[in-house]
Amino acid sequence: MRTTKLRSKISLLFIAFVAMLALPAIALADVVTNNLEANTVDTVAENMPLQVGGDPGTTTLYVSAQGSSGPNPPFPDTNGNGCNLSGNTTYIELDVTSDKPAVATVSPASVRIDDCDESKGVTLTVSPVAEGTATITVKRKADTNTSAPGTFYYDTATFTVNVSPPPPPANTPPQVDVSGVLGGSSYNKGSVPTAMCDVTDTEDGNSSFAATLSPITGPYASDGIGSQTASCEYTDDGGLGPATASVIYSIVDPSPPVITKVVTPPLPNGDNDWYTGNVTVKWTVSDPESPNSLAKDGCADQSITSDQVATTYSCSATSAGGSVGPVSVTIKRDGTAPTNVAFVGAPTAGSHNFGSVPANEPTCTADGAISGLKSCVVSGYSTAVGSHTLKATATDNAGNTATKEITYTVNPYTLNGFFQPVDMGIKGNTDLGSGSNTGSEVNNIAKAGQTVPLKFKVFNGAIELTDTSVVKSLVQQITCGQLSGDPEDIIENYATGGTSLRYDTTGGQFIFNWQTPKNAGGCYKVTMTTKDNSFITAYFTLRK
Repeated sequence: MRTTKLRSKISLLFIAFVAMLALPAIALADVVTNNLEANTVDTVAENMPLQVGGDPGTTTLYVSAQGSSGPNPPFPDTNGNGCNLSGNTTYIELDVTSDKPAVATVSPASVRIDDCDESKGVTLTVSPVAEGTATITVKRKADTNTSAPGTFYYDTATFTVNVSPPPPPANTPPQVDVSGVLGGSSYNKGSVPTAMCDVTDTEDGNSSFAATLSPITGPYASDGIGSQTASCEYTDDGGLGPATASVIYSIVDPSPPVITKVVTPPLPNGDNDWYTGNVTVKWTVSDPESPNSLAKDGCADQSITSDQVATTYSCSATSAGGSVGPVSVTIKRDGTAPTNVAFVGAPTAGSHNFGSVPANEPTCTADGAISGLKSCVVSGYSTAVGSHTLKATATDNAGNTATKEITYTVNPYTLNGFFQPVDMGIKGNTDLGSGSNTGSEVNNIAKAGQTVPLKFKVFNGAIELTDTSVVKSLVQQITCGQLSGDPEDIIENYATGGTSLRYDTTGGQFIFNWQTPKNAGGCYKVTMTTKDNSFITAYFTLRK
């Protein structure tokens, strides 16, 4: 609050002074004044300077007796006490107004003064409202009820209020902060937040703009991996600044390298995970976030064209994003078939008499140098009469195979017979032992129930066989109409003795006494078969 404290002053016009000297002894006019101007009481309007938005101003409104003491009193004290006021019995009431309340207001609007003493005055408060000039005037209330003697002079209490524009606002320094990124933080490449400059400025208002980014530094800066600084600088419209801020953060590779292998063919084409042909292994290693930081270990492409045992190839890689691997693949190749296939216990190639071929099936052996031999199997083996091809198949663990063959022949027995009394028009093929017949049938006529001796010889090569175990006989009844050929030949002789098969050392032949069935009219095909399945056949018709 603006306060101007002035000493008491007497403000009388010079004209009033002269007039008073001519009057008889009466109460003189007292002066209503203010204390805006020190040590003077005059009619010149004092000024109260105020400022829009500033503190109110104050002055003291009081009554100054004409004869009061003080500096340069203009009038002598002819009244005795120099004051027309005396406490509650003599007082004045005054109106205080502003001619321009829109510029300045005054309070209080009404005051009461009952003593001529500045210390007993009333404080007026003037408040600035707007730029301009206003006059504050003081007048005695028209309807005042007072017995104060004498008169009062009021113009000395009038003063002017000059309200100046508000002072320019104080300019406070701006503040700037970096937002979006945090100092010391790490962000994945491609996912770094946008760095912004946030300005706080009381006078200019808040604002934001993109931060200035430094070049990326570090060993992998060429990949966009490393440290980066986001900086802000701001100067306000009043010239204060620059306000600065900065943060340092890291840009990192979020993922390790990627290793891809391509094996051709993709799966082993042999058995037991063996390859039997050429194999290629190609590696692809990539790191799109930091390719310049990529380092590989192994990862050489392979072309396997020769047989090899299980061999492992691997690939590892590191980058600014980390490490991966080893990624491995194991290749074993065997494209070579087994060698040295050989029979064990097999007959030699060529001809063999029946019974001279080994009864046990032969086996075989072979070499499987790389993957090892899995099996060797013999097929086609037989001891039967005829031509046979023996085949050995060797298979290694990779599935490669090799074969070897032997062809041999088993010769049949040589059969001679039936001798007399049986007539033979159809004779077994004793050369081949196949039982095939040539010529026409000879039909032997025998009496039902008659014993017919069947005589024959058996040779294995040049050796005559005498053991009855080499012979088996079969008698089969057939339809008589099946017979054709030569006229009937009647059996002349009758056999004697038992009917079991025996070898007659005297005659040097096998003899089987066949007891014919006793029912007449039947036709029979009598076949003697040896154990090599060679045979001879005779036909019979039985009569009464």
